[in-house]
Amino acid sequence: MLLAACSCGRGEKITRVPVIPAPSDVELYNGPFCEDPGNIRFKEKPSLGEDAYTLKIGRKGVTITAGSQSGAFWGMQTLRQMTESLEALPTGVINDCPRYSWRGFMLDEARHFSGKERVKLILDEMARLKLNRFHWHLTDAQGWRIEIKKYPRLTVIGSTGSHSDPDSPSVYYTQDDIREIVDYAAERNITVIPEIDMPGHAGAACRSYPEYAGGDWFGFTFNPGKEETYSFLTDILREVAGLFPGKWLHIGGDEVSYGSEAWMENPDVKALMEREGLEGVKEVESYFMHRMADSVKVLGKTLVCWDDAFDVGLGAEDQVIMWWRHDRADKLRSIAENKCPAVLCPRRPLYFDFIQDSTHRVGREWDGFNTLDDVYGFPENRYSRWELSDEELGEVLGLQANMWTETMQDKARVDYMLFPRIAALAEAAWCIPLSKDYEHFCRVLEREYERYESMGLYYFDYRDPSAHPEPQGPTVIPQKPINYFK
Repeated sequence: MLLAACSCGRGEKITRVPVIPAPSDVELYNGPFCEDPGNIRFKEKPSLGEDAYTLKIGRKGVTITAGSQSGAFWGMQTLRQMTESLEALPTGVINDCPRYSWRGFMLDEARHFSGKERVKLILDEMARLKLNRFHWHLTDAQGWRIEIKKYPRLTVIGSTGSHSDPDSPSVYYTQDDIREIVDYAAERNITVIPEIDMPGHAGAACRSYPEYAGGDWFGFTFNPGKEETYSFLTDILREVAGLFPGKWLHIGGDEVSYGSEAWMENPDVKALMEREGLEGVKEVESYFMHRMADSVKVLGKTLVCWDDAFDVGLGAEDQVIMWWRHDRADKLRSIAENKCPAVLCPRRPLYFDFIQDSTHRVGREWDGFNTLDDVYGFPENRYSRWELSDEELGEVLGLQANMWTETMQDKARVDYMLFPRIAALAEAAWCIPLSKDYEHFCRVLEREYERYESMGLYYFDYRDPSAHPEPQGPTVIPQKPINYFK
């Protein structure tokens, strides 16, 4: 049953409703039913908190009380799903609020470009599921996907090619496209967080403006020893900051070691090390990140970085760290001990380019698969491995799934890896542990499968994996644990 009920004096009391993510406190009754669900009133109650809402369903209509506009919007999503699934609305009250303030999804468009309409579809799904942070990975070695008017070669040259076809035509978002998508997201209470990756993963930019490249390995890094590099990147971030009104600006900071050894042969870097008394490439990296963190601060934004950048010594109040290296629980513990705001997005289980099933051959794996139930059970299912409790992770802002697109060369593969795991992500990010019920979630998911079909989405069917065979991709990963980042 999609409605879980128990007997009481007023008829059956309903304890669960067919909504993803599941509301935290449900007190509804089978009878009397709402006669006019289209009669909706809104009330403001600031003491409820930003995302919290109360949904009161009476015989004559519905009242949504919320602490802010976002809470009212999430209340509408609950009502929307209920009216889609139920022949009649039961009366009573739902009190609901999220476990985490950051409920995110990241899309990498540097490796393979999705395009405006595809991004809007993802934003629609995020809004339905009460996800509120869209992290947009717009630059990397394979492509530069955002127009920067001061540096047109970034799109003339840097936007050509993809992970699977280095000769593919130029694709990118104009600044008008960016504004349109940011506005579209804002209407759905979603904040867009842009990422301009640096100093590594800079190949597309260095291909466009080689005078700012830091050395070998396909121009993987910017040149931290050249003063003009900082002006170049600050100019870029200034245009980016003007396009994205949200408070966060992500500058990467990950996997710099893939290209930083070349700095030791770079005369500009050698001169910087001598001038600033820097002893090695890690100190050079720290110098670079501090310079760019200052630029972000001057632009009025809060810095966001991957957890690789945590050791450069920026103050906890100056940054948000995204913890992605699931095999580095020591890093998470250090972040927690330093009370640094953090977003949990570890490869296991929140990388959606990772394989979902033992029969799959396209994608990545690491000592297992990122299955639907593994995503659903996060983060409680990892506490024993981290040697940390929910209380010890007091500065955690929330959860985020990341979809890297090296193996996502077409719409079918993106669909297959995203749906229905995004629904499990939503429940993990919104629900406190006591509100979770995986069996009930799977029953509600039956309705979502039907909706996916009607939308033409090529989803992975956990009930019958043979129903939608795995789409092929450009890379086949061996079925064994591999550390791809060492």
